Amino acid sequence: MTRAYVGLGANLGDRAAMLRAAVEQLAAEPGIEIVAVSPVHETEPVGYTAQPRFLNAAAAVDTELPPRDVLDRLLGIERRLGRTRDGPRFGPRTIDLDLLLYGDELIDEPGLEVPHPRLHERLFALEPLLELDPQLELPGRGPLYEIVRGLQSL
Repeated sequence: MTRAYVGLGANLGDRAAMLRAAVEQLAAEPGIEIVAVSPVHETEPVGYTAQPRFLNAAAAVDTELPPRDVLDRLLGIERRLGRTRDGPRFGPRTIDLDLLLYGDELIDEPGLEVPHPRLHERLFALEPLLELDPQLELPGRGPLYEIVRGLQSL
């Protein structure tokens, strides 16, 4: 069994309802068990800033599925909840589910990078993770609390 972490975000429509629906669908996926869900944070957009504020959270899940299968399940949930990818990169979205961590694995395959490639730069994803596990380490980068502290001091 592997502990994985999923980032959740939404900034279109009823953001809170979309996060709840994503968690419900994630919990219903065979082979994925939700262990905990962080509190929800309202955050400013990053990158493409001409868009509404986000609601962000993270979920800790236990799974025996390989990382690629977890990612495929996340993409399926996004599609079922109406996510389209026809707008600008990092633009507005009804729902965004990212595989942030998969145990302590470092994965770099076409279409799948774990830890998520910009995780170490993004407080909106790191802070919910830290709430789920204050001792969590970012593979290849060290303790999460140190990374968060460094970003907060900028």
